[in-house]
Amino acid sequence: MRRGARLVAVCLALAATMIPNAAMASDAGFARFLASLWPEAQQAGVSRSTFDTVTAGLEPDYKLPDLLLPGRPQTGAPSQAEFVQVPADYLKESRIEALAGHGRKLLSQYGATLRAIEQRFGVPATVVLAIWGRETDYGRYRLPYDAVRVMATQAYVGRRKDQYRVELIEAMKIISDGVVPREAMRSSWAGATGLTQFLPSEYYKHGVDFDGDGKIDIWRSVPDALASAARQLVNKDWKPGVRWAYEVRAPANADCTQGRPDVSKSVGQWVREGFTPVRGERLSAEELAEPASLLQPEGIYGPAFLTTKNYFVIKEYNFSDLYVLFVGHLADRITNPQPFATPWAASKQLRTTDVEAMQRGLTRLGFYNDKVDGKAGMLTRAALGAYQKAARLKLDCWPSETVLRSIEAAR
Repeated sequence: MRRGARLVAVCLALAATMIPNAAMASDAGFARFLASLWPEAQQAGVSRSTFDTVTAGLEPDYKLPDLLLPGRPQTGAPSQAEFVQVPADYLKESRIEALAGHGRKLLSQYGATLRAIEQRFGVPATVVLAIWGRETDYGRYRLPYDAVRVMATQAYVGRRKDQYRVELIEAMKIISDGVVPREAMRSSWAGATGLTQFLPSEYYKHGVDFDGDGKIDIWRSVPDALASAARQLVNKDWKPGVRWAYEVRAPANADCTQGRPDVSKSVGQWVREGFTPVRGERLSAEELAEPASLLQPEGIYGPAFLTTKNYFVIKEYNFSDLYVLFVGHLADRITNPQPFATPWAASKQLRTTDVEAMQRGLTRLGFYNDKVDGKAGMLTRAALGAYQKAARLKLDCWPSETVLRSIEAAR
């Protein structure tokens, strides 16, 4: 089990000891809630027999995170590895190389299918393989939850009830359409299902029957799952022929506050400003003309990247810089054995609550105007750097306890 998955499992086990009697007594309300869904399910095309079978005996799972229960402290999602681990831990070299090695075998095994996917959608075979590898370890990781139960619980007492009400109906429709049996529809705690982790609504938006059997089966058909992942990227505006990012060396005088998605320059302009490709590669005129944003995941420490439009397309799959770096780098490693040229430097990451405190402080001081979510992403790091400039502190755009104390003391 992945380290992040173990952390989630521990959190859920602890939460199970805190389930209040009031929540357990509300199961009759849950049954009434399920029954009330029939008109919507019927309108969506769910058969009555499927609806009755799926809801019969269904019980809520009050151990899930992200629920609002009487007598239980409000909790958000469990801390995802993408947002609490330092890059060196999340992008562990041994893990990347193991996945890349297996990816090379799959690149050969599914060569004809992957070439056809790439020809049809313009998404490199290595990218869809990397998504599959990151999401479910190429199908070797068994998803731990009953997807229907997850979505029913979240629709009933979750923080995002309206979203999961839609997802629950869509999950019923998938079962009603005979695509996959209920017992095979396993998911993460958040309801993502299939080899490449789609929510049910994404299944109907992006799913592809690539093996030609008349069904879009992202649970058991590798061609369908990989083609569906490619189509999802295309539907989010993937640009064929463009790399996801370039690793670069930043000049000594680089301003890390420029590391924001809205600060976009051509790759050539960044190169003229001293951001040079790490291995001295010569870029084509088309590559130099491509718009890019600066990404420094550890501030001025560790690797730096010029990220293209396709970087942000992958980020639509999972809104985490480390996730995109994992997928992008794994895709590269399947055909190129070279690791990142610059080693990761950070050994400690602030706790989520401390990053939230930092975001609130930066908001109070006028440096930050995005959501307070405890995730030290590009906007938080840039705002932190702007504060460091104003406070005449060392400019490194990296959240630390020292800077947090300074922000909290500032007026």
